[in-house]
Amino acid sequence: MTQPKRYTVTAALPYTNGPVHIGHLAGVYIPADIYVRYLRAKGKDVIYICGSDEHGVPITLRAKKEGVTPQQIVDKYHEIIKRSFAEFGISFDNYSRTSAKIHHETASTFFKKMYDDGKFIEETSMQLYDEEAHQFLADRFVTGTCPKCGNENSYGDQCEQCGTSHNATDLINPKSAITGNTPALKETKHWYLPLNQYQDWIKEWIVEGHKDDWKPNVLGQVKSWLDDGLKPRAVTRDLDWGIPVPVKGAEGKVLYVWFDAPIGYISSTKEWATREGKDWEPYWKDQDTKLIHFIGKDNIVFHCIIFPAMLKAEGSFIVPENVPANEFLNLENEKISTSKNWAVWLHEYLIDFPDKQDTLRYVLTANAPESKDNDFTWKDFQARNNNELVAILGNFINRVMVLTHKYYEGVVPKATKDFSALDKIASYRDSIEKSIENFKFREGLQELMNLARFGNGFLQEHEPWKKIKESPEEVKNIMFVALQISAALAYLVEPFLPFTAIKMKKLFNLSDIAWNEIKSSIDQPLIKEGQAIEKPELLFEKIEDEEIQIQLNKLAASKLDNTPQIPPQGGAKGGVFPLRGDLGGVEVDPQKAEITFDDFTRMDIRIGTILQAEKMPKADKLLQLKVDVGIDQRTIISGIAQYFKPEEIIGKQVCVLVNLAPRKLRGVESKGMILMAENSDGKLVFVSPETMVDNGVKIS
Repeated sequence: MTQPKRYTVTAALPYTNGPVHIGHLAGVYIPADIYVRYLRAKGKDVIYICGSDEHGVPITLRAKKEGVTPQQIVDKYHEIIKRSFAEFGISFDNYSRTSAKIHHETASTFFKKMYDDGKFIEETSMQLYDEEAHQFLADRFVTGTCPKCGNENSYGDQCEQCGTSHNATDLINPKSAITGNTPALKETKHWYLPLNQYQDWIKEWIVEGHKDDWKPNVLGQVKSWLDDGLKPRAVTRDLDWGIPVPVKGAEGKVLYVWFDAPIGYISSTKEWATREGKDWEPYWKDQDTKLIHFIGKDNIVFHCIIFPAMLKAEGSFIVPENVPANEFLNLENEKISTSKNWAVWLHEYLIDFPDKQDTLRYVLTANAPESKDNDFTWKDFQARNNNELVAILGNFINRVMVLTHKYYEGVVPKATKDFSALDKIASYRDSIEKSIENFKFREGLQELMNLARFGNGFLQEHEPWKKIKESPEEVKNIMFVALQISAALAYLVEPFLPFTAIKMKKLFNLSDIAWNEIKSSIDQPLIKEGQAIEKPELLFEKIEDEEIQIQLNKLAASKLDNTPQIPPQGGAKGGVFPLRGDLGGVEVDPQKAEITFDDFTRMDIRIGTILQAEKMPKADKLLQLKVDVGIDQRTIISGIAQYFKPEEIIGKQVCVLVNLAPRKLRGVESKGMILMAENSDGKLVFVSPETMVDNGVKIS
């Protein structure tokens, strides 16, 4: 398919059990956004579809952990994710959610048609069951040893170490993630998609049909699955959170999240079509439509085997033309971990760098994990901003604007000589286009920066500042060319750095044009003779060492606090994000899961007096305290430095959990925890007795 009538581009649905981090952006959302923005610039009929994945076991696990309902979890994180994407400039045509009515209806109809057409195998089998929790252990409710690589912390549906997908019953030494017990086997009925029936078709379609245009990592993983032999895969689960299985005899069962989630692309398209007064079906059922899935490598099997088999079995849908999956992004040489809060969260970045969306887009594209895992470091972030965006692209644009105002009062001069340099504009445009269409976005960005380098080199070679007195006519030609390169950059930068593109078009007073028109000559310039430009304004600002150190300190402190900060409604531009609380700002936390009286009696909480307090070196949030708790004097490290000065709290009586297991923080052993509360202003306050009492007095 060389010239499709339309494009349907999807980005992997993010799980709503936490915010979005830079690994998600680099792997999926920035590449997809670059591709879509380029297609729009080409004048293509394209929709960019995404939404929140709100079912599945991780949601229920998060809800259990926080002592709230799954619906409360998905409502909270859906708003955070959707708002973060919008403020970051990810240009979805529609961002939906799988808890929406239209999705439940779409997924149910999809399943029912396959069921009525006899596409499923109904099978009664023995599944893992937690006797204490009275629950079947699907997917991430169970952990154990991966049967393929030996990873002892594999989940019931997939091993994150080797990428193998499997059933919970395949695990060696399985354990319940709810109680930690060894589960029993219990009989239950489920519906299976017989993937083995689609093995030959998948092999012909992908391995043979796309061996020259799909990425090697995708082809390799698909081939590995096929070599192992595809097996029937259950598409239903024994859970109480999800889309109910719409057939008789399936009470208490829901659709497997990886059956329901990709159908979210279809339901989101329906939602968009209803809002825009369009027909959704051509975007999913017309053979002249090019379907592209942008995903991370951990989702390859679902988008290249399971979902296509579903589409093929249903019978009326097209299958993807390409699935450009990226590898993983690490952070400061460590694997990004949401559970350990080792991540750069998008909503927090937007607070700390509210006007630097494009800097992060640039760095994550320049360092994209397109063919292998890559690493993000804050020092590299700073260097790329200062040495590339500021010193190359920003410097060229600023030089051109300053010289144009200095020599011609900000008006484009008349050219009399046809510079061959103008031909370079179309050449760079074509190179960038080729890279984007081959999903080599890092290469395309490099070509964009090469055009800026060419512009700087052109000015340096012709030195208009030296020729202005003796050859003023030649300087007009030089500056005319420099202005054409500047205008070309303003257009070509848009897929990669959309906020910068808006700023550049405003500075040069440029109107929108089609991608193919990004070329220039004396007769058909991008910016015309006599056109006025705005006064010079810096495109980018340098990032100082102090700003980077704050981020490094935050990462160091994050190992002490595994809860990402959550923004209030309104986002970064509406005010400051609180440290805790929900979307409405500070509010009372929901009740946690119930404990027994015996659980409570195991906690040894005593009154203690702070004898000494000092700041921990190179740790903005930590104080090192010496506390007399009656039974001894001990060192306690507490993350309260941003609320209290050391000298203010010496002599303060506090409540201390004294039998907390010791933990080393920055080489110092902390033995206990100071109990704190949070007031309505979001500030921590001590939990202290109203009158002085003896150290060591128990709280019971």
